[in-house]
Amino acid sequence: MTLLSSVPGRLSVATLLVTLTAPVLAQETPQSGGVANVAIQPEPPGLMLPLVQNAPTQRVAGNIFEGLLRYDADLDPMPQLAESWEISDDGLTYTFHLHPDVTWHDSEPFSAEDVLFSVDFMRETNPRTRAALDHVADVTAPDDATVVFTLDQPFPAFIQAFEVGTLPMVPKHIYEGTDYYNNPANRHPIGTGPFEFAKWDRGSVIELDKNPDYYEDGKPYLDKIYWHVIPDAASRAAAYENGTLDIMPAGSVENFDIPRLSEMEGSCMTEAGNEYFNPFAMLWLNNREGPTADKRFRQAVMYALDRDFAKNVLWNGLGQVPSGPFTSSLAAHDDDLEPYPHDPDRAEELLDEMGYDGEPVRLLPLPYGETWTRWSEAVRQNLEDVGIHVETESTDVAGWNQKISDWDYDIAFTYLFQYGDPSLGIARTYVSDNIAKGSPWNNVEGYENPRVDELFEAAAVENDPDKRQAMYDELQQILHEDVPLAWIMELAQPTIYRCNVHDLITTGIGLNDGFKNAWIEQ
Repeated sequence: MTLLSSVPGRLSVATLLVTLTAPVLAQETPQSGGVANVAIQPEPPGLMLPLVQNAPTQRVAGNIFEGLLRYDADLDPMPQLAESWEISDDGLTYTFHLHPDVTWHDSEPFSAEDVLFSVDFMRETNPRTRAALDHVADVTAPDDATVVFTLDQPFPAFIQAFEVGTLPMVPKHIYEGTDYYNNPANRHPIGTGPFEFAKWDRGSVIELDKNPDYYEDGKPYLDKIYWHVIPDAASRAAAYENGTLDIMPAGSVENFDIPRLSEMEGSCMTEAGNEYFNPFAMLWLNNREGPTADKRFRQAVMYALDRDFAKNVLWNGLGQVPSGPFTSSLAAHDDDLEPYPHDPDRAEELLDEMGYDGEPVRLLPLPYGETWTRWSEAVRQNLEDVGIHVETESTDVAGWNQKISDWDYDIAFTYLFQYGDPSLGIARTYVSDNIAKGSPWNNVEGYENPRVDELFEAAAVENDPDKRQAMYDELQQILHEDVPLAWIMELAQPTIYRCNVHDLITTGIGLNDGFKNAWIEQ
Protein backbone atom coordinates (compact mmCIF):
# COMPACT_ATOMS: atom_id res chain seq x y z
CA MET A 1 0.00 0.00 0.00
CA THR A 2 1.42 3.37 -1.00
CA LEU A 3 0.79 6.20 1.47
CA LEU A 4 0.34 9.65 -0.06
CA SER A 5 -0.26 13.01 1.58
CA SER A 6 0.87 16.57 1.10
CA VAL A 7 4.44 15.85 -0.02
CA PRO A 8 4.71 16.08 -3.83
CA GLY A 9 5.97 12.79 -5.18
CA ARG A 10 8.52 14.16 -7.63
CA LEU A 11 10.29 16.56 -5.28
CA SER A 12 13.36 15.66 -3.26
CA VAL A 13 13.39 16.60 0.44
CA ALA A 14 15.91 19.35 -0.24
CA THR A 15 13.87 20.77 -3.09
CA LEU A 16 10.73 20.58 -0.98
CA LEU A 17 12.37 22.53 1.84
CA VAL A 18 13.44 25.25 -0.57
CA THR A 19 9.98 25.36 -2.11
CA LEU A 20 8.27 25.68 1.24
CA THR A 21 10.65 28.13 2.87
CA ALA A 22 11.46 30.49 0.00
CA PRO A 23 8.16 32.42 0.15
CA VAL A 24 8.53 32.80 3.91
CA LEU A 25 12.00 34.29 3.53
CA ALA A 26 10.90 36.59 0.72
CA GLN A 27 7.70 37.89 2.29
CA GLU A 28 6.21 38.79 5.63
CA THR A 29 3.93 36.48 7.56
CA PRO A 30 0.48 36.46 5.93
CA GLN A 31 -1.79 39.21 7.20
CA SER A 32 -5.48 38.74 7.82
CA GLY A 33 -8.07 41.17 6.52
CA GLY A 34 -8.60 43.10 3.37
CA VAL A 35 -10.75 42.83 0.28
CA ALA A 36 -9.76 41.56 -3.16
CA ASN A 37 -11.40 43.26 -6.13
CA VAL A 38 -11.24 40.96 -9.14
CA ALA A 39 -12.45 41.25 -12.72
CA ILE A 40 -14.65 38.45 -14.06
CA GLN A 41 -15.24 38.26 -17.79
CA PRO A 42 -17.70 37.28 -19.01
CA GLU A 43 -20.28 37.15 -16.24
CA PRO A 44 -20.81 33.49 -15.27
CA PRO A 45 -24.10 31.92 -16.40
CA GLY A 46 -24.36 30.37 -12.92
CA LEU A 47 -22.29 29.51 -9.86
CA MET A 48 -23.47 25.97 -9.17
CA LEU A 49 -20.13 24.49 -10.26
CA PRO A 50 -21.28 20.85 -10.29
CA LEU A 51 -23.78 21.85 -13.00
CA VAL A 52 -21.99 24.65 -14.89
CA GLN A 53 -18.47 24.20 -16.25
CA ASN A 54 -17.81 27.52 -18.01
CA ALA A 55 -14.38 28.97 -17.25
CA PRO A 56 -15.81 32.03 -15.44
CA THR A 57 -17.95 29.76 -13.27
CA GLN A 58 -14.95 27.62 -12.33
CA ARG A 59 -12.93 30.72 -11.51
CA VAL A 60 -15.46 32.09 -9.03
CA ALA A 61 -17.12 28.95 -7.70
CA GLY A 62 -13.85 27.06 -7.24
CA ASN A 63 -13.45 29.16 -4.12
CA ILE A 64 -16.93 28.21 -2.84
CA PHE A 65 -16.77 24.48 -3.56
CA GLU A 66 -13.91 22.04 -2.96
CA GLY A 67 -12.67 18.70 -4.21
CA LEU A 68 -10.91 15.95 -2.31
CA LEU A 69 -7.51 17.08 -3.62
CA ARG A 70 -5.59 20.03 -5.01
CA TYR A 71 -2.61 19.82 -7.40
CA ASP A 72 0.68 21.68 -7.53
CA ALA A 73 2.35 23.01 -10.65
CA ASP A 74 3.85 19.56 -11.34
CA LEU A 75 0.33 18.08 -11.00
CA ASP A 76 1.29 16.20 -7.87
CA PRO A 77 -1.71 15.79 -5.52
CA MET A 78 -2.06 17.81 -2.32
CA PRO A 79 -4.61 17.49 0.49
CA GLN A 80 -7.91 19.31 0.46
CA LEU A 81 -11.06 17.65 1.83
CA ALA A 82 -9.01 14.46 1.94
CA GLU A 83 -6.13 14.96 4.36
CA SER A 84 -4.40 11.73 3.27
CA TRP A 85 -4.89 8.81 0.93
CA GLU A 86 -3.47 5.46 -0.11
CA ILE A 87 -3.26 3.69 -3.44
CA SER A 88 -2.97 -0.08 -3.40
CA ASP A 89 0.07 -1.65 -5.04
CA ASP A 90 -2.09 -3.13 -7.82
CA GLY A 91 -3.48 0.33 -8.63
CA LEU A 92 -7.08 -0.75 -8.09
CA THR A 93 -7.98 0.68 -4.68
CA TYR A 94 -7.87 4.36 -3.69
CA THR A 95 -8.65 5.05 -0.03
CA PHE A 96 -9.27 8.66 1.05
CA HIS A 97 -9.28 9.81 4.66
CA LEU A 98 -11.38 12.93 5.03
CA HIS A 99 -10.38 16.03 6.94
CA PRO A 100 -12.22 16.11 10.30
CA ASP A 101 -14.62 18.83 11.43
CA VAL A 102 -15.58 20.06 7.96
CA THR A 103 -18.98 21.72 7.65
CA TRP A 104 -21.01 23.00 4.74
CA HIS A 105 -21.69 26.72 4.61
CA ASP A 106 -25.11 26.09 6.19
CA SER A 107 -23.30 24.46 9.18
CA GLU A 108 -24.34 20.89 8.33
CA PRO A 109 -21.48 18.39 8.70
CA PHE A 110 -19.61 17.12 5.64
CA SER A 111 -19.09 13.36 5.55
CA ALA A 112 -18.26 10.40 3.35
CA GLU A 113 -21.93 10.16 2.41
CA ASP A 114 -21.58 13.51 0.65
CA VAL A 115 -18.67 12.10 -1.35
CA LEU A 116 -20.72 9.10 -2.47
CA PHE A 117 -23.60 11.37 -3.43
CA SER A 118 -21.26 13.72 -5.31
CA VAL A 119 -19.90 10.83 -7.36
CA ASP A 120 -23.41 9.85 -8.46
CA PHE A 121 -24.35 13.50 -9.04
CA MET A 122 -21.33 14.17 -11.26
CA ARG A 123 -21.81 10.93 -13.20
CA GLU A 124 -25.16 12.33 -14.25
CA THR A 125 -24.25 15.96 -14.89
CA ASN A 126 -20.66 16.15 -16.17
CA PRO A 127 -19.43 14.13 -19.17
CA ARG A 128 -15.77 14.75 -18.39
CA THR A 129 -16.14 13.48 -14.83
CA ARG A 130 -18.26 10.60 -16.04
CA ALA A 131 -15.45 9.49 -18.36
CA ALA A 132 -13.03 9.30 -15.41
CA LEU A 133 -15.56 7.52 -13.21
CA ASP A 134 -16.26 4.92 -15.89
CA HIS A 135 -13.18 3.14 -14.58
CA VAL A 136 -14.67 2.88 -11.08
CA ALA A 137 -16.35 -0.42 -10.23
CA ASP A 138 -17.47 0.59 -6.73
CA VAL A 139 -17.36 3.47 -4.23
CA THR A 140 -17.95 2.76 -0.57
CA ALA A 141 -17.80 4.56 2.78
CA PRO A 142 -16.56 2.23 5.54
CA ASP A 143 -17.18 5.08 8.00
CA ASP A 144 -18.04 8.78 7.95
CA ALA A 145 -14.41 9.79 7.42
CA THR A 146 -13.29 7.24 4.81
CA VAL A 147 -14.10 6.73 1.14
CA VAL A 148 -12.82 3.83 -0.96
CA PHE A 149 -12.81 3.84 -4.76
CA THR A 150 -12.35 0.41 -6.34
CA LEU A 151 -11.38 0.38 -10.02
CA ASP A 152 -12.17 -2.42 -12.43
CA GLN A 153 -8.65 -2.09 -13.87
CA PRO A 154 -5.66 0.21 -13.30
CA PHE A 155 -6.23 3.78 -14.51
CA PRO A 156 -3.00 5.78 -14.05
CA ALA A 157 -4.65 9.19 -14.44
CA PHE A 158 -7.30 8.57 -11.79
CA ILE A 159 -5.39 10.33 -9.00
CA GLN A 160 -5.63 13.54 -11.06
CA ALA A 161 -9.44 13.49 -11.19
CA PHE A 162 -10.23 15.03 -7.80
CA GLU A 163 -9.78 18.80 -8.21
CA VAL A 164 -12.69 21.11 -7.58
CA GLY A 165 -13.73 21.54 -11.20
CA THR A 166 -13.66 17.83 -12.00
CA LEU A 167 -15.24 16.33 -8.89
CA PRO A 168 -16.65 19.11 -6.69
CA MET A 169 -18.41 18.00 -3.56
CA VAL A 170 -22.20 18.44 -3.56
CA PRO A 171 -24.27 18.71 -0.33
CA LYS A 172 -26.38 15.57 -0.20
CA HIS A 173 -28.82 17.06 2.32
CA ILE A 174 -29.73 19.80 -0.16
CA TYR A 175 -29.81 17.95 -3.49
CA GLU A 176 -30.85 14.39 -2.74
CA GLY A 177 -34.19 13.57 -4.35
CA THR A 178 -34.50 16.93 -6.11
CA ASP A 179 -34.44 18.18 -9.69
CA TYR A 180 -30.76 19.16 -9.75
CA TYR A 181 -31.13 21.78 -12.45
CA ASN A 182 -34.07 23.53 -10.80
CA ASN A 183 -33.09 23.28 -7.15
CA PRO A 184 -33.48 26.73 -5.49
CA ALA A 185 -30.03 26.29 -3.93
CA ASN A 186 -28.51 26.80 -7.37
CA ARG A 187 -29.11 30.52 -6.82
CA HIS A 188 -27.27 30.45 -3.49
CA PRO A 189 -24.59 27.74 -3.85
CA ILE A 190 -23.44 26.03 -0.68
CA GLY A 191 -20.00 24.45 -0.50
CA THR A 192 -17.28 23.73 2.04
CA GLY A 193 -14.76 26.20 0.64
CA PRO A 194 -12.90 29.11 2.22
CA PHE A 195 -15.45 31.62 0.90
CA GLU A 196 -19.24 31.67 1.07
CA PHE A 197 -21.62 33.05 -1.48
CA ALA A 198 -23.01 36.36 -0.18
CA LYS A 199 -24.86 38.06 -3.03
CA TRP A 200 -24.91 38.58 -6.76
CA ASP A 201 -26.03 41.84 -8.32
CA ARG A 202 -26.45 40.67 -11.89
CA GLY A 203 -24.42 42.69 -14.32
CA SER A 204 -22.48 44.35 -11.51
CA VAL A 205 -20.74 42.33 -8.80
CA ILE A 206 -20.56 38.91 -7.14
CA GLU A 207 -19.65 39.04 -3.44
CA LEU A 208 -18.00 36.17 -1.59
CA ASP A 209 -17.44 36.42 2.15
CA LYS A 210 -14.86 34.74 4.34
CA ASN A 211 -16.03 31.40 5.73
CA PRO A 212 -15.67 31.98 9.50
CA ASP A 213 -15.88 28.24 10.22
CA TYR A 214 -13.32 27.08 7.67
CA TYR A 215 -11.52 23.97 8.85
CA GLU A 216 -7.99 25.16 8.04
CA ASP A 217 -6.84 27.27 10.97
CA GLY A 218 -6.34 30.93 10.19
CA LYS A 219 -7.60 30.69 6.61
CA PRO A 220 -8.74 32.35 4.52
CA TYR A 221 -6.92 35.59 5.19
CA LEU A 222 -9.12 37.87 3.09
CA ASP A 223 -12.44 39.16 4.42
CA LYS A 224 -14.17 39.40 1.06
CA ILE A 225 -13.78 38.92 -2.66
CA TYR A 226 -15.68 41.19 -5.03
CA TRP A 227 -15.88 39.85 -8.58
CA HIS A 228 -16.65 42.85 -10.77
CA VAL A 229 -18.66 42.43 -13.95
CA ILE A 230 -17.46 45.10 -16.39
CA PRO A 231 -18.50 44.16 -19.93
CA ASP A 232 -16.15 46.52 -21.78
CA ALA A 233 -12.47 45.53 -21.92
CA ALA A 234 -11.24 49.13 -22.05
CA SER A 235 -13.27 49.91 -18.93
CA ARG A 236 -11.77 46.91 -17.14
CA ALA A 237 -8.29 48.12 -18.04
CA ALA A 238 -9.15 51.59 -16.77
CA ALA A 239 -10.53 50.13 -13.54
CA TYR A 240 -7.21 48.38 -12.92
CA GLU A 241 -5.25 51.53 -13.75
CA ASN A 242 -7.27 53.68 -11.34
CA GLY A 243 -7.10 51.14 -8.50
CA THR A 244 -10.70 49.89 -8.57
CA LEU A 245 -9.50 46.39 -9.45
CA ASP A 246 -6.60 44.51 -7.84
CA ILE A 247 -6.54 41.34 -9.91
CA MET A 248 -7.04 40.79 -13.63
CA PRO A 249 -7.48 37.09 -14.45
CA ALA A 250 -6.68 35.76 -17.91
CA GLY A 251 -9.04 37.23 -20.48
CA SER A 252 -9.86 40.31 -18.42
CA VAL A 253 -8.22 42.70 -20.87
CA GLU A 254 -7.42 42.55 -24.52
CA ASN A 255 -4.00 41.16 -25.35
CA PHE A 256 -2.68 44.48 -26.62
CA ASP A 257 -3.20 45.98 -23.13
CA ILE A 258 -1.24 43.30 -21.28
CA PRO A 259 2.26 44.84 -21.71
CA ARG A 260 1.11 48.30 -20.57
CA LEU A 261 -0.79 47.09 -17.50
CA SER A 262 1.81 44.55 -16.41
CA GLU A 263 4.56 47.17 -16.57
CA MET A 264 2.76 49.69 -14.35
CA GLU A 265 4.46 50.54 -11.07
CA GLY A 266 3.34 48.09 -8.39
CA SER A 267 1.94 45.68 -10.98
CA CYS A 268 2.98 42.04 -11.33
CA MET A 269 2.17 39.34 -13.88
CA THR A 270 2.42 35.56 -13.96
CA GLU A 271 1.56 32.82 -16.44
CA ALA A 272 1.49 30.23 -13.62
CA GLY A 273 -1.72 28.49 -12.64
CA ASN A 274 -2.64 26.79 -15.91
CA GLU A 275 -0.49 23.69 -15.58
CA TYR A 276 -3.48 21.47 -14.83
CA PHE A 277 -5.70 22.95 -17.53
CA ASN A 278 -3.64 23.33 -20.71
CA PRO A 279 -6.30 25.61 -22.27
CA PHE A 280 -6.74 24.75 -25.94
CA ALA A 281 -8.73 26.81 -28.45
CA MET A 282 -10.61 24.98 -31.20
CA LEU A 283 -13.31 25.33 -33.81
CA TRP A 284 -16.13 22.85 -33.43
CA LEU A 285 -16.90 21.44 -36.90
CA ASN A 286 -20.28 19.76 -37.15
CA ASN A 287 -19.48 16.26 -38.48
CA ARG A 288 -23.16 15.30 -38.87
CA GLU A 289 -24.47 17.32 -41.79
CA GLY A 290 -23.73 20.00 -44.34
CA PRO A 291 -20.31 20.72 -45.87
CA THR A 292 -18.55 20.21 -42.52
CA ALA A 293 -19.56 16.53 -42.58
CA ASP A 294 -17.02 15.96 -45.36
CA LYS A 295 -13.45 15.33 -44.18
CA ARG A 296 -12.07 17.21 -47.17
CA PHE A 297 -14.00 20.33 -46.16
CA ARG A 298 -12.64 20.09 -42.63
CA GLN A 299 -9.10 19.69 -43.96
CA ALA A 300 -9.71 22.72 -46.19
CA VAL A 301 -10.65 24.72 -43.10
CA MET A 302 -7.31 23.83 -41.50
CA TYR A 303 -5.37 24.88 -44.61
CA ALA A 304 -7.40 28.10 -44.88
CA LEU A 305 -6.68 29.28 -41.32
CA ASP A 306 -3.81 31.69 -40.80
CA ARG A 307 -3.05 30.62 -37.26
CA ASP A 308 0.31 32.39 -37.10
CA PHE A 309 -1.48 35.69 -37.77
CA ALA A 310 -3.87 34.91 -34.92
CA LYS A 311 -0.99 34.19 -32.56
CA ASN A 312 1.25 37.09 -33.51
CA VAL A 313 -1.34 39.80 -34.10
CA LEU A 314 -4.47 38.91 -32.15
CA TRP A 315 -2.73 37.24 -29.22
CA ASN A 316 0.38 39.46 -29.16
CA GLY A 317 2.68 36.47 -29.51
CA LEU A 318 1.16 34.68 -26.52
CA GLY A 319 0.48 30.95 -26.85
CA GLN A 320 1.51 28.46 -29.49
CA VAL A 321 0.09 27.13 -32.76
CA PRO A 322 -0.75 23.43 -32.23
CA SER A 323 0.34 20.66 -34.58
CA GLY A 324 -2.67 18.52 -33.76
CA PRO A 325 -5.18 17.58 -31.06
CA PHE A 326 -2.76 17.30 -28.09
CA THR A 327 -1.21 20.40 -26.57
CA SER A 328 2.59 20.36 -26.82
CA SER A 329 3.05 20.53 -23.03
CA LEU A 330 1.51 17.06 -22.56
CA ALA A 331 3.95 14.18 -22.26
CA ALA A 332 1.75 12.22 -24.69
CA HIS A 333 2.17 14.80 -27.46
CA ASP A 334 3.53 13.39 -30.75
CA ASP A 335 6.47 15.65 -31.57
CA ASP A 336 6.72 14.23 -35.09
CA LEU A 337 3.26 15.43 -36.12
CA GLU A 338 3.47 18.11 -38.82
CA PRO A 339 1.13 21.08 -38.30
CA TYR A 340 -1.22 22.12 -41.08
CA PRO A 341 0.37 25.09 -42.87
CA HIS A 342 -1.54 28.14 -44.05
CA ASP A 343 -2.10 27.01 -47.64
CA PRO A 344 -5.15 28.61 -49.32
CA ASP A 345 -4.37 26.94 -52.65
CA ARG A 346 -4.55 23.48 -51.08
CA ALA A 347 -7.79 24.45 -49.35
CA GLU A 348 -9.32 25.45 -52.69
CA GLU A 349 -8.17 22.16 -54.28
CA LEU A 350 -9.92 20.15 -51.57
CA LEU A 351 -13.12 22.17 -51.92
CA ASP A 352 -13.09 21.60 -55.70
CA GLU A 353 -12.43 17.89 -55.18
CA MET A 354 -15.47 17.48 -52.95
CA GLY A 355 -17.65 19.59 -55.25
CA TYR A 356 -18.37 22.31 -52.71
CA ASP A 357 -21.07 24.52 -54.23
CA GLY A 358 -20.80 27.56 -51.99
CA GLU A 359 -23.40 26.42 -49.47
CA PRO A 360 -23.10 28.88 -46.56
CA VAL A 361 -21.88 27.73 -43.16
CA ARG A 362 -22.85 29.34 -39.86
CA LEU A 363 -20.01 30.59 -37.67
CA LEU A 364 -20.65 30.98 -33.94
CA PRO A 365 -18.09 33.21 -32.18
CA LEU A 366 -17.19 32.80 -28.51
CA PRO A 367 -18.64 35.81 -26.62
CA TYR A 368 -15.60 36.34 -24.39
CA GLY A 369 -14.46 39.79 -25.46
CA GLU A 370 -12.95 41.83 -28.27
CA THR A 371 -10.01 39.52 -28.98
CA TRP A 372 -12.37 36.61 -29.60
CA THR A 373 -14.60 38.82 -31.75
CA ARG A 374 -11.64 39.91 -33.85
CA TRP A 375 -10.53 36.28 -34.10
CA SER A 376 -13.91 35.24 -35.47
CA GLU A 377 -13.65 38.05 -38.04
CA ALA A 378 -10.18 36.84 -39.06
CA VAL A 379 -11.41 33.25 -39.40
CA ARG A 380 -14.37 34.38 -41.44
CA GLN A 381 -12.03 36.26 -43.76
CA ASN A 382 -9.70 33.24 -44.05
CA LEU A 383 -12.63 31.04 -45.06
CA GLU A 384 -14.13 33.59 -47.43
CA ASP A 385 -10.72 33.91 -49.12
CA VAL A 386 -10.85 30.26 -50.23
CA GLY A 387 -14.46 30.44 -51.35
CA ILE A 388 -16.34 29.30 -48.24
CA HIS A 389 -19.39 31.48 -47.66
CA VAL A 390 -19.77 32.29 -43.95
CA GLU A 391 -22.72 33.66 -41.99
CA THR A 392 -21.82 34.83 -38.48
CA GLU A 393 -24.38 34.19 -35.72
CA SER A 394 -23.37 36.09 -32.59
CA THR A 395 -24.93 35.45 -29.19
CA ASP A 396 -24.30 35.90 -25.47
CA VAL A 397 -22.74 33.28 -23.19
CA ALA A 398 -26.04 31.60 -22.32
CA GLY A 399 -27.03 31.55 -25.99
CA TRP A 400 -23.65 30.12 -26.97
CA ASN A 401 -24.06 27.36 -24.38
CA GLN A 402 -27.52 26.55 -25.69
CA LYS A 403 -26.56 26.47 -29.36
CA ILE A 404 -23.56 24.25 -28.76
CA SER A 405 -25.56 21.95 -26.49
CA ASP A 406 -28.27 21.64 -29.13
CA TRP A 407 -25.70 21.11 -31.96
CA ASP A 408 -27.18 24.20 -33.62
CA TYR A 409 -24.07 25.39 -35.49
CA ASP A 410 -21.75 24.54 -38.38
CA ILE A 411 -18.49 26.04 -37.11
CA ALA A 412 -18.14 27.36 -33.56
CA PHE A 413 -15.34 28.74 -31.43
CA THR A 414 -14.56 27.16 -28.10
CA TYR A 415 -11.69 26.46 -25.80
CA LEU A 416 -11.44 23.44 -23.56
CA PHE A 417 -9.08 22.43 -20.80
CA GLN A 418 -7.01 19.40 -21.74
CA TYR A 419 -6.01 18.71 -18.12
CA GLY A 420 -2.95 16.70 -17.18
CA ASP A 421 -3.71 13.52 -19.07
CA PRO A 422 -5.43 12.75 -22.41
CA SER A 423 -7.83 10.35 -20.73
CA LEU A 424 -9.16 13.19 -18.55
CA GLY A 425 -9.43 16.13 -20.91
CA ILE A 426 -9.04 15.03 -24.54
CA ALA A 427 -10.81 11.69 -24.93
CA ARG A 428 -14.15 13.29 -24.02
CA THR A 429 -14.01 15.35 -27.23
CA TYR A 430 -13.56 12.40 -29.62
CA VAL A 431 -14.98 9.14 -28.21
CA SER A 432 -18.35 8.21 -29.69
CA ASP A 433 -19.99 7.16 -26.43
CA ASN A 434 -19.64 10.78 -25.30
CA ILE A 435 -22.03 12.07 -27.97
CA ALA A 436 -25.08 13.41 -26.17
CA LYS A 437 -27.17 16.53 -26.61
CA GLY A 438 -27.37 18.90 -23.69
CA SER A 439 -23.70 19.62 -22.97
CA PRO A 440 -21.19 21.95 -24.66
CA TRP A 441 -18.26 19.99 -23.18
CA ASN A 442 -18.50 16.52 -24.72
CA ASN A 443 -18.19 15.16 -28.30
CA VAL A 444 -20.12 18.15 -29.62
CA GLU A 445 -18.94 17.67 -33.20
CA GLY A 446 -20.43 14.16 -33.44
CA TYR A 447 -17.21 12.44 -34.52
CA GLU A 448 -17.28 8.63 -34.68
CA ASN A 449 -14.31 6.38 -35.35
CA PRO A 450 -14.20 2.87 -33.81
CA ARG A 451 -10.39 2.75 -33.89
CA VAL A 452 -10.19 6.06 -32.02
CA ASP A 453 -12.63 4.74 -29.41
CA GLU A 454 -10.54 1.58 -29.04
CA LEU A 455 -7.24 3.44 -28.68
CA PHE A 456 -8.50 5.95 -26.13
CA GLU A 457 -9.99 3.14 -24.05
CA ALA A 458 -6.83 1.02 -24.17
CA ALA A 459 -4.40 3.88 -23.55
CA ALA A 460 -6.30 5.04 -20.48
CA VAL A 461 -5.58 1.78 -18.64
CA GLU A 462 -2.15 0.96 -20.08
CA ASN A 463 0.59 1.11 -17.43
CA ASP A 464 3.52 0.58 -19.79
CA PRO A 465 4.60 4.13 -20.80
CA ASP A 466 6.02 3.06 -24.17
CA LYS A 467 2.91 1.10 -25.16
CA ARG A 468 0.72 3.95 -23.98
CA GLN A 469 2.68 6.47 -26.03
CA ALA A 470 2.47 4.30 -29.14
CA MET A 471 -1.32 4.29 -28.80
CA TYR A 472 -1.45 8.06 -28.37
CA ASP A 473 0.85 8.55 -31.37
CA GLU A 474 -1.50 6.49 -33.55
CA LEU A 475 -4.48 8.40 -32.16
CA GLN A 476 -2.97 11.76 -33.04
CA GLN A 477 -2.15 10.62 -36.56
CA ILE A 478 -5.74 9.44 -37.15
CA LEU A 479 -7.24 12.64 -35.76
CA HIS A 480 -4.76 14.75 -37.72
CA GLU A 481 -6.08 13.11 -40.90
CA ASP A 482 -9.79 13.13 -40.00
CA VAL A 483 -9.84 16.71 -38.58
CA PRO A 484 -12.96 16.21 -36.43
CA LEU A 485 -12.46 19.82 -35.40
CA ALA A 486 -9.94 22.58 -36.07
CA TRP A 487 -7.08 23.09 -33.61
CA ILE A 488 -6.26 26.78 -33.50
CA MET A 489 -4.22 27.77 -30.42
CA GLU A 490 -2.55 26.57 -27.24
CA LEU A 491 -3.59 29.51 -25.12
CA ALA A 492 -1.34 31.41 -22.75
CA GLN A 493 -3.38 32.95 -19.94
CA PRO A 494 -1.44 35.47 -17.83
CA THR A 495 -2.78 36.96 -14.61
CA ILE A 496 -2.03 40.61 -13.79
CA TYR A 497 -2.25 41.72 -10.16
CA ARG A 498 -1.03 44.23 -7.58
CA CYS A 499 2.33 43.21 -6.18
CA ASN A 500 1.02 43.61 -2.61
CA VAL A 501 -1.26 40.62 -3.23
CA HIS A 502 0.68 37.54 -2.11
CA ASP A 503 0.27 33.77 -2.54
CA LEU A 504 -2.49 34.25 -5.08
CA ILE A 505 -1.55 31.29 -7.26
CA THR A 506 -0.35 28.26 -5.30
CA THR A 507 -1.72 25.39 -7.37
CA GLY A 508 -1.88 24.15 -10.95
CA ILE A 509 -5.42 25.55 -11.32
CA GLY A 510 -4.50 29.09 -10.29
CA LEU A 511 -7.25 31.48 -9.27
CA ASN A 512 -9.85 28.71 -9.43
CA ASP A 513 -8.87 27.70 -5.91
CA GLY A 514 -6.30 30.39 -5.18
CA PHE A 515 -7.97 32.66 -2.67
CA LYS A 516 -7.65 30.30 0.28
CA ASN A 517 -3.99 31.28 0.64
CA ALA A 518 -4.08 34.81 -0.81
CA TRP A 519 -3.37 37.78 1.43
CA ILE A 520 -2.88 41.50 0.99
CA GLU A 521 0.08 43.34 2.42
CA GLN A 522 -1.37 46.37 4.15
